[in-house]
Amino acid sequence: MQTKHKVIFDTDPGVDDAMALYFALAHPDIDVVGITTTFGNVYVEQATINALYLTRIAGRHIPVAQGVNVPLAKAAGTPPDFIHGADGLGNLPSRIEVGGKAEVESAAEFIVKMARQHPGEITLVAVGPLGNLGLALKMEPQLPKLLKKVVLMAGAVDEPGNVSPVAEANVWNDPDAADLVFTAGWDLTMVGLDVTHRVVLPSTFFARLAQHHKHVAMDTLSHAVNFYANFYQSIRPDLGHACYGHDVLAFVWLVAPEIFETQSGRVRVAKEGIGNGQTMMAKLPIPYPQAGWEASKPETRVCMKVDADACSKLIDATLSSNWLQAPLSK
Repeated sequence: MQTKHKVIFDTDPGVDDAMALYFALAHPDIDVVGITTTFGNVYVEQATINALYLTRIAGRHIPVAQGVNVPLAKAAGTPPDFIHGADGLGNLPSRIEVGGKAEVESAAEFIVKMARQHPGEITLVAVGPLGNLGLALKMEPQLPKLLKKVVLMAGAVDEPGNVSPVAEANVWNDPDAADLVFTAGWDLTMVGLDVTHRVVLPSTFFARLAQHHKHVAMDTLSHAVNFYANFYQSIRPDLGHACYGHDVLAFVWLVAPEIFETQSGRVRVAKEGIGNGQTMMAKLPIPYPQAGWEASKPETRVCMKVDADACSKLIDATLSSNWLQAPLSK
């Protein structure tokens, strides 16, 4: 019998983050033992509010630790409220009172504490800028040995970027932290735009789930997806009223890696200039003269292809299951 994946979810919720969180809570093989928040889709304070709200309206009490509010070195930017809404969830018209507050320790402290308490047991799934992992690495250099594995929704190898022709948003938001993470030496999988741009989910998909459950959590997700799909329709009308799955694919890989094709290689991040935030993978066993690609650098498992139909069906089956509980009271 397979033991559950014990997961810390590092996130900046965010519409696709909410999809990912609910997939993780709904899937029987995933046990979310903690959530750490970062800036990205929203300011970190709003990310924490959203993580607490999304879990508690789904009837779950999960520790939430607030993390970094700015990049490690790059100047801080402004959250993309035109994509996710000013509140990250499509500008919800109202929220029910469910209470909850963040842990006293920081996200990096929480990650290190949990990794030390459960060595070799915890998988860290990160779907936002990677400052929390960067700080945790500096705090505990043995972290790559203490965590079971790390899964990132980050980067792009062959696929064009979504914040520049070459850069994916999470890496672009904090390229210095991302390069630290890609060179740290853990069991690392990158689930990037090469696969997330293959999985298009219509807003009607989530409307049907909301109708099926008749629960505030799925109503909230459906509202958020509508806002998100409005944005995508403005830039990619060929998709219809739909959005990319992005973050949820990190959890899909965790439970169904067989529907992906991967390639392993050293991944580095451009930290300045017009290529800022680009993830570059060495695909050939060439002794490059440029420093930074030495054989001593660890490799990353990169998802390059996905069975999009199987992915959509798994997301549907998981979110359609009987997983929701009554919202927690304040």
